[in-house]
Amino acid sequence: MLEMTREDFEELVAEALDRIPPELTRLMDNVAVFVEDEPPAEDPELLGLYEGTPLTERGEWYAGVLPDRITIYRGPTLRMVDGEDGGREGVVSEVEVTVVHEIAHHFGIDDERLHELGYG
Repeated sequence: MLEMTREDFEELVAEALDRIPPELTRLMDNVAVFVEDEPPAEDPELLGLYEGTPLTERGEWYAGVLPDRITIYRGPTLRMVDGEDGGREGVVSEVEVTVVHEIAHHFGIDDERLHELGYG
């Protein structure tokens, strides 16, 4: 497996978030981003996960709830990129795609549309 410290991986996630256009980040509401080493055992190849209520589904009832959660998984990302022989640049690219993919879910964009846009 490609080696990268958790701190270095977290920095790549932070950099990917910094590249999101400000006009979009201003619209993000009540969402937190985390890095974990491994996904749930039932989905060991999962690169990222969005958990919460998309902005498009929030109504008057949406108050006082915990933040949406976006989790980016280090282990499967490194294993996938290592299999493609992408090195550090491959990890940077995959992290960026995964971050955008999960943020899109926050905005209510489903997997089918993301695949059409090249973020599948």
